[in-house]
Amino acid sequence: METPLFTAIMQHTKKKPLSLHVPGHKNGTVFLQQAAQVYQGILPYDVTELTGLDDLHHPVEAIAKAQQLTANLYGVQNSYFLVNGSTVGNLAMILTCCQENDVVLVQRNSHKSIINGIQLAGATPVFLSPKVDNEYHVPSYVEMETIKEAISRYPQAKALILTNPNYYGLTIDLSHIIQLAHKHNIPVLVDEAHGAHFIAGNQFPISAIQAGADIVVHSAHKTLPAMTMGSYLHMNSKLVDKEKLEFYLSVLQSSSPSYPIMVSLDLARAYLENIKREDKQFEILEVVEDFKKQLNSFNEIEITESKDKLVKTDPLKVTIHSRSGLSGFALQDFFESQHIYAELADSENLLFILPLDHKRGIINELETINKKVTSLPRSAQNSRVHTISSHTSKIQPLEKSFSYLKTCEKKLVALDEAIDCYSAESIIPYPPGIPFIVIGETITSAMIEELKELMESGIKIQGDDHIRQGKIAIYMK
Repeated sequence: METPLFTAIMQHTKKKPLSLHVPGHKNGTVFLQQAAQVYQGILPYDVTELTGLDDLHHPVEAIAKAQQLTANLYGVQNSYFLVNGSTVGNLAMILTCCQENDVVLVQRNSHKSIINGIQLAGATPVFLSPKVDNEYHVPSYVEMETIKEAISRYPQAKALILTNPNYYGLTIDLSHIIQLAHKHNIPVLVDEAHGAHFIAGNQFPISAIQAGADIVVHSAHKTLPAMTMGSYLHMNSKLVDKEKLEFYLSVLQSSSPSYPIMVSLDLARAYLENIKREDKQFEILEVVEDFKKQLNSFNEIEITESKDKLVKTDPLKVTIHSRSGLSGFALQDFFESQHIYAELADSENLLFILPLDHKRGIINELETINKKVTSLPRSAQNSRVHTISSHTSKIQPLEKSFSYLKTCEKKLVALDEAIDCYSAESIIPYPPGIPFIVIGETITSAMIEELKELMESGIKIQGDDHIRQGKIAIYMK
């Protein structure tokens, strides 16, 4: 299996080079003694743009070849390594396609980086509210009829931005939606952060790449064996300016990219390619099914399954809920007491992300715990989950563009005083990092009541401390 960047850096370290260049740890020879043993294995590979190691911002050697192998695997024109996470990919694709005051159609349950990208571009978002899954009780996908209506009302839209899958792994085939957008010369940009592994085999959901999207961003580090912040951006389009995209990637990405992260992206691609080549998907799925059986054998735990016929769930995402009224946070506390750490809890669900691997270690751990625990605690309380229910309209344009809002003054007011005002900040529960209130949105009484309930439930909210003090920033109209 070819790993050009990994091979190049290994050849470099075999020379036992003397470092008279950055970074300051000098191949690990200069480091705090108490931590040296922990880091000594990786520091010799944490180098800079030396001869033979190429340059991410002008790749012509090992990085160029590694990116080309990635593009070949995913079947796209160009793939780019991202060292600042999917966030930088989302920002770059939006700035490439959208300018000041452009209308952009965007899925309402998008990651904060999507909203930030639109704000940086000065574009005007038209939010498309997703369907709420009846079993998960979370936002799922934007329905075809909503997108048809949105394109009919806003044929001048410069982009359609979708998130697929959602954080819980619920995904749909975007082919027909993308075909519709392309008929109107609207590029489709997809935040597929959690779907980098979908091409592993036909038992996984169809990737937005296969469905024909123009740009797709993958958080390789979420489900592939890549280091945190390692991501891919794939372009396969006649509607997107390649030079402009590469310009923004160069502007937004660090001028000192991490070689350990880039090498891990090279290796993650090789790992995925090997799974695909040797058709190991069925071995992996056997482990997933055994994991689910072990979870179902726990007293009062049930696997959450969508009954939506259009939805296919990523097998690596396993969501559970309590049969007896326990919240997802209580389930999280239980598993953490057994040293098992889930990805995400909400007021109803607990989400596990399983490895793209056929090893059975996690199943053995569950078996051990299950033998020790005779029953889970019970609760008579009914749990409730945020579903963006405050947004009643399927198609909701921002009343004022981000360009206009930049000219407005801000004021800090009590939550109840903010009703009918434009929010001057985004309120973001994290994880999953999806804004509950988007900057510039008109704040409703329903939003305020739901925000209070979210805070009472103990959910973590990114943002200023004044939210916890019962205040929110608004724009003065």
